[in-house]
Amino acid sequence: MSDVKSKPKVDHVKWSDKYSMGIKLIDKQHMWLINFVNALFTHATGNEHLERKYFQKVIQKAVQYVHIHFETEEKYMLATKFPGYEEHKQAHDDFVQKIIFTVKSYKAGKKLVLENFAIFLRDWLVSHVAIMDKQYSIYFKEIATRKEDGKLSIKLTDIK
Repeated sequence: MSDVKSKPKVDHVKWSDKYSMGIKLIDKQHMWLINFVNALFTHATGNEHLERKYFQKVIQKAVQYVHIHFETEEKYMLATKFPGYEEHKQAHDDFVQKIIFTVKSYKAGKKLVLENFAIFLRDWLVSHVAIMDKQYSIYFKEIATRKEDGKLSIKLTDIK
């Protein structure tokens, strides 16, 4: 009997306009995160050995990507003086701490149930993007000016 490497691909989260912030870079990053969560579900086979192997292979890259994504959002928020920055930053920091705890527990030998981890990420990502990120998206649209070609433009003062 052969080991099943992954389940058929099913998108547990599908990209839609409700996740769009109207900023190409951030939307692209959100799409990557959605694809990552969907890949976790695909690799949640119930085979602990294969799940651990997959988790080891992808978790570092995912953590780095999340760090870059949060940094990107926070730079935009700071550069536009978004009034909800502190609360948003705290939500990012809390999420990172939960991920660090999960990774440390896993490395210490705690059993990893990949599907449970994927559910946690899916639920957090969907609610965070659809609710919290929408707050800065709305704010950006409020402070934006319309260029001659009809596109919105935001003056960023301190982005590096």
